[in-house]
Amino acid sequence: MSSPLHTERVPLRWSDMDALGHVNNATYFTYCETARMGLFDALDLASYEGNVGPVVAKVSCTFKEQLKYPATLSIPVTCTRVGNTSFTLTYALHRLQGEEPEVAAVCEGESVVVWIDFETGRPVPLPDTLRKALEG
Repeated sequence: MSSPLHTERVPLRWSDMDALGHVNNATYFTYCETARMGLFDALDLASYEGNVGPVVAKVSCTFKEQLKYPATLSIPVTCTRVGNTSFTLTYALHRLQGEEPEVAAVCEGESVVVWIDFETGRPVPLPDTLRKALEG
């Protein structure tokens, strides 16, 4: 597997909890989104201009363990596939113990991001600079 392109630290908020006393399952997707946008910021994709850019086509999470407030997550983002018009990112959500992440992930996520033309809604080839950055 490739090395992470970016690692995001995300503190849990009290409002992330649900009536069952743990982090709500939908919130894990927001944690992955936060890490993805951290990567996009690092790659200067968050403020792109023009009529093409990234959209999430597919997202999934596999829940391994409950999370409860208070805690902080370390979320490495890895690119596992680069295609002609899309790429796949994986996320491993690790609870921090002090400054070090726990070995076992509490959740693993994946998203497929497609580069599209916003006017036509159709996929277009990834820019060469993005492809090189994702391939590390």
